[in-house]
Amino acid sequence: MRIGFVGAGRMGRPMIGRLVSAGHTVRAVGRSAESRAALAEIGAEPVATVAEAADAVEAVVVCVFTDDQVREVCLGGSLLRELPRAAVLIVHTTGSPATVTEIAAAAPTVEVVDAPVSGGSHNIATGELTVFLGGSDEAVRRARPVVAAYADPVLHVGPLGAGQRVKLVNNALFAAQIGLVADAVRLGGQLGVDEATLLGALPHASSGGRAVSSVAGKGAVEVFRASVGEFLRKDVAVARALVAELGGALGILDAAIDAGIPATDRN
Repeated sequence: MRIGFVGAGRMGRPMIGRLVSAGHTVRAVGRSAESRAALAEIGAEPVATVAEAADAVEAVVVCVFTDDQVREVCLGGSLLRELPRAAVLIVHTTGSPATVTEIAAAAPTVEVVDAPVSGGSHNIATGELTVFLGGSDEAVRRARPVVAAYADPVLHVGPLGAGQRVKLVNNALFAAQIGLVADAVRLGGQLGVDEATLLGALPHASSGGRAVSSVAGKGAVEVFRASVGEFLRKDVAVARALVAELGGALGILDAAIDAGIPATDRN
């Protein structure tokens, strides 16, 4: 496939590498001469603008950091005008479900899929990223050959916007689990067990899980918080805003999230 790619950063660049290795032609946006040279080194066709990336493609992947950046790329520029009829637009950025709905309304001839991810660059490198797809059956059918180059499992979780909703629940739960691990480490200290010993033992016991193993892999709660805090803070803020808009509540997740992401560090 001929694919345009916007957002060749920490997550986007290894995605591009996997797409190229899978035989796809990738036109990737590089804002500087240095970034374009780096993209050329991994086999992409570097371009300077989003419009160039969208020219005559079958799919465009957007993998920027924030929801506002998605809106800037998709609604504030020429991307939707440049996309060929029946192309698929794949949005990996975690954000509000309303954003992809608005994008789809502004581009009725384009298939739109929200495709937030769970995992990191190391998962992309092995083709084991988890992706939650929200969109019509046809949109998802067109998106799968792209996403499958770097993701497994690829889960179709419902209509447009459903991917974002599942990812927001996932990250709220993960942030809460970090809070539980932090308090467990605090409890261990009160009982005379040091953090390193506790984190070395818990992943092998009934309390083990993804959060415990992830924290243990970094060696300390604070080190792990520092590595994921920027991402979790923005996603938890979106989840809280969406729940408040719907008149709901996070329940006991809320207090656990506060323990996992200290208030002084949250947006």
